[in-house]
Amino acid sequence: MTMKRLYAGAKLREIRQRLNLTQKEFANKLGVSLPYANQMENNNRPISTTVVLALAQEFGMDVTELSTGDSERLVSDMREALADPVFADIQPPLADLRLTASNAPALARAFIELHKTYRQTHERLASLDEALGREDARIQASPWEEVRDFFHYCDNYIDAVDRAAELFSNRADGPGGIRQAALNSLSERGIQVVFSDMDPLRRYDSESKILRLSSRAAPQTQVFQLLLQVALISQDKLLEATLDFAKFQSEEARSIAKIGLANYFAGASLMPYSTFLTAAQEERHDLELLSNRFGASIEQIAHRLSTLQRPGAKGIPFFFVRVDQAGTITKRHSATRLQFARFGGACPLWNVHRAFETPGHFLRQLAETPDGVRYISLARDVSKSGGSFGAPVRRYAIALGCEVRHAPALVYADNLDINNASSYEPIGISCRICERQTCHQRSVPPLERRLSIDTDLRGTLPYEVT
Repeated sequence: MTMKRLYAGAKLREIRQRLNLTQKEFANKLGVSLPYANQMENNNRPISTTVVLALAQEFGMDVTELSTGDSERLVSDMREALADPVFADIQPPLADLRLTASNAPALARAFIELHKTYRQTHERLASLDEALGREDARIQASPWEEVRDFFHYCDNYIDAVDRAAELFSNRADGPGGIRQAALNSLSERGIQVVFSDMDPLRRYDSESKILRLSSRAAPQTQVFQLLLQVALISQDKLLEATLDFAKFQSEEARSIAKIGLANYFAGASLMPYSTFLTAAQEERHDLELLSNRFGASIEQIAHRLSTLQRPGAKGIPFFFVRVDQAGTITKRHSATRLQFARFGGACPLWNVHRAFETPGHFLRQLAETPDGVRYISLARDVSKSGGSFGAPVRRYAIALGCEVRHAPALVYADNLDINNASSYEPIGISCRICERQTCHQRSVPPLERRLSIDTDLRGTLPYEVT
């Protein structure tokens, strides 16, 4: 069986620069000549087995970093951008996009950012009458999207914050001890915690040093909010340093990201990395067993599983997504080759949309994307009560999945016929870039294909994709 050649020049260059080594010094440590190292960094030669072993032995690196990273998601994001009608007559082949993502990732990100800015400009021009009278009618990246992309390209794993949370979790003593550890940490700083019958989940008064939590909230939600406040107060310097590194374009984005980092700390404290990874492997990633074991919600467990990407101690690369009842993606992350649409909803053939029809039950799905990669996907609805009669109930559906090669490690794969090709349902990313020609749920034609229209024939669609 022939081994697939590994070209990862951009990643190799990134590793060298991270170590602050010249190309000559790097070549000496890897045991190769300077010209060979140069050729590898420029993708003129594949990375040899000798170099892979040297990276592991000399630098203690997780060599899986070489075959992962941004390449697949950059290709996915570029394809989606190129699906814009403005590029209708310019469709670079997929091979060119992959070459750009691997050889010139900075250029690929610049193109994606340029297209995002174009879209925002176009949307603002569409509502020009409204925008003309506003002082804030300036063109800039959406703070929400900027923060989303920050976590997306960090692989949803923030090492310094994760390790700080794991260290804090050591203060917990036995089951449920993390709640008391959070209360003790706040008390040490003179903060009084009061549980009140109120609508907001959390309200902190910095002058009186009183933290009020909603008594209506579920116990796991209360613990999470306690830990979030611990992060904002005891880990402020760490959070600010991380934000400085991210270089956000606006204060709004920075503030949203700080809340996101505090949420990350809370989740990582509730489910400390090493302990949680071991438990997930022992329980074969059974979300309900893990929920009981860590006192966390099903959604919190699923989200945490998607963050287990610590170098040298990686878990299964999962994708995680949350959608509302309109199909809009409200949370998304993928450590797999499956990438979600940056704009709009998810594929309607995906089981996450059917989860609303069977509340309280897990739905399993074997799915195959147009690139031939097969996945196992788990979906379930999650409801968030308003806490009182008449209060609105927020309803979402979540999906967690991975490539089917990891099926033996998942309890949810038991009794599924994973070796039968007919068991896999065809799904895509979005209709505009999906290449399937006969999809009965297609909403718009694919931009990369020509259409054939026969006025005397009406099939599932009013056209045929050629």
